[in-house]
Amino acid sequence: MDLILCHTTADFDALGAAVGLTRLLPGSKIVLTGGSHPPVRDFLALYRDEYPLIERRSVNSQKIRSLTVVDTQQRDRLGKAAEWLDLPNIREIIVYDHHLGQDSDISATRSHISSVGATTTLIVEQLQQQHISLTPAEATVMALGIHVDTGSLTFNQSTPRDAFALAWLMEQGASLSVISTYRDPGLSLQLQQLLTEALENLEYLCLHGYTLAWVTLKTDAFVPELSSLASELVELTEIDALLLVNEYSLGESDSRLTIIGRSQIPKTNLNRLFQLLGGGGHSQAASLNLRGVDSQAILKQLLDGVKAQIPHPLTARDLMSSPVRTILPETTIAEAQRILLRYGHSGLSVVDTQGQLVGIISRRDIDIALHHGFSHAPVKGYMTRNLKTITPDTTLPQIESVMVTYDIGRLPVLENEQLVGIVTRTDVLRELHQNSAVSGSGTLSQFRVLSPESQSLLTNQHLGLSGELQNKLAPPLWQLLTTASQEAEKRGWHLYLVGGAVRDLLLAEASGTLMIKDIDLVVDGFHKSADVGAGVELAKALQQLYPTARLEIHGAFQTAALLWHKDPKLDSLWVDIATARTEFYPYPAANPEVEASSIRQDLYRRDFTINALALRLTNPHAGELLDFFGGLLDLQAKQIRVLHANSFIEDPTRIYRGVRFAVRFGFEIEPQTEEFIRYAINSGVYDRTAQENSRTPALQTRLKTELKHILEAPYWKSALQLLDNLGALQCIHPTLKLDVEVLRQLRFLESCLRRFDPQPTLIHWEMRLEALIAHLAPQYRAKVAKNLQLPEDSIARLNNLAQVQTEVITALPTFQRPSQVVQLLRQYDLPMLILIAVQSSRYLTTNRHASTLRHQIWEYLTVWANMQPLLNGNDLKKLGYKPGPQYRQILDNVLAATLDGVIKDRTEAEEFLAQHYVK
Repeated sequence: MDLILCHTTADFDALGAAVGLTRLLPGSKIVLTGGSHPPVRDFLALYRDEYPLIERRSVNSQKIRSLTVVDTQQRDRLGKAAEWLDLPNIREIIVYDHHLGQDSDISATRSHISSVGATTTLIVEQLQQQHISLTPAEATVMALGIHVDTGSLTFNQSTPRDAFALAWLMEQGASLSVISTYRDPGLSLQLQQLLTEALENLEYLCLHGYTLAWVTLKTDAFVPELSSLASELVELTEIDALLLVNEYSLGESDSRLTIIGRSQIPKTNLNRLFQLLGGGGHSQAASLNLRGVDSQAILKQLLDGVKAQIPHPLTARDLMSSPVRTILPETTIAEAQRILLRYGHSGLSVVDTQGQLVGIISRRDIDIALHHGFSHAPVKGYMTRNLKTITPDTTLPQIESVMVTYDIGRLPVLENEQLVGIVTRTDVLRELHQNSAVSGSGTLSQFRVLSPESQSLLTNQHLGLSGELQNKLAPPLWQLLTTASQEAEKRGWHLYLVGGAVRDLLLAEASGTLMIKDIDLVVDGFHKSADVGAGVELAKALQQLYPTARLEIHGAFQTAALLWHKDPKLDSLWVDIATARTEFYPYPAANPEVEASSIRQDLYRRDFTINALALRLTNPHAGELLDFFGGLLDLQAKQIRVLHANSFIEDPTRIYRGVRFAVRFGFEIEPQTEEFIRYAINSGVYDRTAQENSRTPALQTRLKTELKHILEAPYWKSALQLLDNLGALQCIHPTLKLDVEVLRQLRFLESCLRRFDPQPTLIHWEMRLEALIAHLAPQYRAKVAKNLQLPEDSIARLNNLAQVQTEVITALPTFQRPSQVVQLLRQYDLPMLILIAVQSSRYLTTNRHASTLRHQIWEYLTVWANMQPLLNGNDLKKLGYKPGPQYRQILDNVLAATLDGVIKDRTEAEEFLAQHYVK
């Protein structure tokens, strides 16, 4: 037995190095000699089965042949396992460590100690030298080891070797989402002490609703990584901008000054301020270094500059919704109530035939009229005529004051006596909430954004088309969006980039450009009487300019799509173009019914807040980012939040999308959203709907599409586990659960796919789905496969699986010779054999029998199925056997004899023929 020992309270570096060594030392086992760090413990709670870990107490010390110690050179770091170092049966002791200058008390036969940031780096280098590849699970834990021990390459002990090792691990499939979940670099001891001092001495100033803070820290020498301290201060305190000053000296007459600036205030530009003093950086993050200056004078100059940049409050023009849905005074109460219900409004503006505002009627007014039986009456008898109105230049504080003073929930915005918009309580509360959240305890630097400048993009809710957006998109894609916006402007329409593309732009890495493969555009032309065909018209216009694109029109959903396939510039791009619309579900899990509406209603019909963001592409407000539902805050909080309570009732595939986004981005499902999911599933609405309706697309084609997205992604295991935790696998079948046996089967399936289909000829996501369905009782399998509209061969395979399993399980134990196994198994295709092997333990009485069956199938696929007869037809002809049908039988018998070990070479094969066949 070869053991790899991690030190007590194992960290990720020890675990990662140990996992890598199991590939260098095949068959070796890992022993955690005494506990682990909490993040490691949490990690292993999910991933323990991916690694060859054994308990110390289960080790028979007399069978140990070698010990390899990682990340330490001291016996006392190995707990009770240190006793094994003195056993007489130990042939070899190897030490891997990256701590130089330590006195080792382990008598190692070999040592690998080098000055790198992480012990795992040493293992990676040996794996590379021996051309050993890793699984994603192995690469992930090893990458975690390097990330944690080097502070993601920011600690002083980090080396280029660590960086090269991390790059190789990424090539091997290390999961960035898992790494981001478990990595916690923290602050150095010196920075922690300075953090305490800074919190005690921080000074504040409030201006225009924003908080500006500053602090001066005096040290004996230069302090590296002050930017990390600044980020931590912004995260821990309720400030919107920070100036962190560090005074130190390199000699009696050599005074030095370092200033770090951070800002989350819209429209501030620290780069411009710091450049005036010889520094620089980005609009939201900048720094400078000076010597021999008056630190307080410099600080005052910068403070004055920041204060001058802080913007004034928003106005009604920034807040209002436009265009406004209006009705005429003669509209009946019943019709007004229907409009409110259909569009989710809480009130309607009433205008005369000239478009002049004459009143407002609220939901409360309508409810009272209905209560008294006046559904037939016109709204003019119940509307409010004594109106409070505002202009586009009315400021947010003034709007708030009017609403509170007069208890008004909606204020019409008039310009030249024309109704141009409306501001509601919701608009005001949303803006106040967003300002508070962004300038409060949260910090936009907590999640990945485009660059330091793009933190201002989030707080401003604005992306400049001529600036950051253009810089982040691949040039051909940028040109396409520009062309589309120009075509929309010609027709007097607004055009928006919506949904996932906006989300991905905000979450994108700091460097490089994006070539997004799937883009959604929405035309909002309600104010210009754009009909339901506006999206289609725009798509046709673009297709004239891009003739290589294929145009598809979906009339039922008022959408069109432009598709490119392996285009030299746009690659395989899919652009959906729709008119802004609202939708209704006639029954749960149905396809929605849609009609033209405004961009706000269009965004409201979407699934989650992080996908309900829109970026305006057309002038005059090109670059404006629309966030009606707090999507930016949810991106900041790393959470998935649904837009409305009935969302999952209407469309169960949103549950699967929510899980997919959560696992993909490393986000959490917001608690109330989780409650909505569990309620929808436990309500039984999906079962009732399936029984009452012949077509339930959300439980059929759309569910299959979501399963495809999940099961072909690298994070599919985590997604399935989350779906099971939510009870959402019931959408596939009420009895499906991800129990221990299913997880074991899925792990074995992956081993089979890696071994037998390394250059995928099978569709791996479909095989994973088949394995899940195969876990159901036999009578349900084909029905579920048909419901999900799987291919015919999959349906047939699942339908016949029980019968084939019975045949194979009954026959194989009776066979004594490999040739018998081959004769039976070669009549089945690879997917069927894999499913039989995966399912074996469910249908055999003992694990030993299951293991034997799996071994026979494995042996067949890896060895026996690839063996050829030692002779061929030409050989038979040369030996004097008359050509004919008997050749097939002769060669089959030669192959059988070869498989069974009766013959081993050509000579024995010829003797075999002579004994059994007459020429």
